[in-house]
Amino acid sequence: MNLKDAKYSSFLLVQEMMDTVRVVRGFDVMQTQQVAQHIKGIGKLFLTGEGSSRIFPAKNAIRNALSSGMSLQIATDGSRQAAHYNLSTYAVFCASNSGRTKEVVSLARKLAAEGNKNRFGLSAKAGTPLEQLCEKTFVLTCGWEQAVAATKSVVEQALFYESILWHQNGRAHQSAGAELSGMIEQALTLPIDPGIIEAAAKAPTIYFAGYNNGVAEELTLKTNEITRKKSDFLEGTYAVHGIEEVMNANDIVFVVDPIAEEIEKFQEVLVTGVGLKVVAISGGDTPFPTIRVPEAGDLAPYVHLCAGWNLLVEIGLSLGINLDKPVRARKVGNEVVAM
Repeated sequence: MNLKDAKYSSFLLVQEMMDTVRVVRGFDVMQTQQVAQHIKGIGKLFLTGEGSSRIFPAKNAIRNALSSGMSLQIATDGSRQAAHYNLSTYAVFCASNSGRTKEVVSLARKLAAEGNKNRFGLSAKAGTPLEQLCEKTFVLTCGWEQAVAATKSVVEQALFYESILWHQNGRAHQSAGAELSGMIEQALTLPIDPGIIEAAAKAPTIYFAGYNNGVAEELTLKTNEITRKKSDFLEGTYAVHGIEEVMNANDIVFVVDPIAEEIEKFQEVLVTGVGLKVVAISGGDTPFPTIRVPEAGDLAPYVHLCAGWNLLVEIGLSLGINLDKPVRARKVGNEVVAM
């Protein structure tokens, strides 16, 4: 992507993707210091929301908490499922960019009625129905997105949750925004092999495989919204445990941050067995054609996600799609109309 080229710059989606660089560069790590200490005292955190407001932000936080051995228990599910849980001992973050998502607002109302005082909101707008129902609501700095597919808000939400962990584990990355923003910009603008774009554009189904940290799953959703193609998320080794029966040689699998111990099996089952194309998104070398991104250590998922956005924009444009105007998808999937 390149904002100096009208091919890209005319789309709000691309403008908002590129604005992620500014949002990350200016991210205020200290805004979560107080709430982080409050949550530490509770010991349990539930992260909910719908679609992009939950997939990467929540699952990235869960993986990082488990990887670092934190005692904080983090769980996630959609708001309707969460409404069936006993969350009385949890601090609950309800994320909705509009602050009007019906499922999220309904859960916040239920928690309030039950007397849970540890309910927080995360939104891109102030003065919303969600804010009225939460003890405290944090407003993102990214602003309201005009494209249907959420992008920069997803990254800011994920950084917000991750900064809560940083304050608790003593690794407050005060300079994280400055370090990460440059790598995100590289991921968003790096050139992608036209052969990869062509193969993906022709594929009946685009699969994403990788860690259950929300990156591959979020890119699966974005594939639907941006390229209008069928897609599926294959967590872990799901790609080689049965689904190969219905794959065909014209499909394509993008493996995000491949796990070294799994590569041989992917080659055997998918490349040799099915005969399809496997492409990696990685900060290191792989035996597959690779979209090579900057090495970002613990912050790599953000870079992988943004490289995936870059890929999907190129696929969408190659198919002649209006990136800003899906036919059926809406900005607010299920909006509450009145309190």
